[in-house]
Amino acid sequence: MAKKTGKPSSPESPRVSNRKARHEYHIHDRLECGIVLSGTEVKAIREGRATISDAFARVEPETNELWLYNLDIGGYAHAAPATQHEPKRRRKLLAHRKQIRDLLTQTHSKGMTLVPLSLYFNNRGLAKIELAVASGKGGHDKRATVKEKDARRDMQRGLTRKRIG
Repeated sequence: MAKKTGKPSSPESPRVSNRKARHEYHIHDRLECGIVLSGTEVKAIREGRATISDAFARVEPETNELWLYNLDIGGYAHAAPATQHEPKRRRKLLAHRKQIRDLLTQTHSKGMTLVPLSLYFNNRGLAKIELAVASGKGGHDKRATVKEKDARRDMQRGLTRKRIG
């Protein structure tokens, strides 16, 4: 059997990102892992019908498996109703055993959770999800982050105005 060469990654390939996570959480560690999907789910993601803003991951300690909850993948329009997938079912994530053990120990500490940052297809055409070990920000932390962004933006504006003028 011949090896599949895979599709090169292109700028048009869909990348679903969770911008809300970067605002509401302190990101401590990142991990890229695979995701088990059905055929209609893959096609729906390629059409851009996925939302990960409410999603979260959890390690099941009994089975040492990593699962993703609340990933909303809309229906695929060209599929028969019998082959259509459930939009918000839990989906298994693929990672090495050692990585799953590390995630389990990190999330047992107080306030730590697994948040998906982005869902995309790699250059081989496989669906990947980027998870982050994160802790929640308080209201004062969110305001400080917004202030820092505004200050950086104002500095950039000042630099560009000086160059033009």
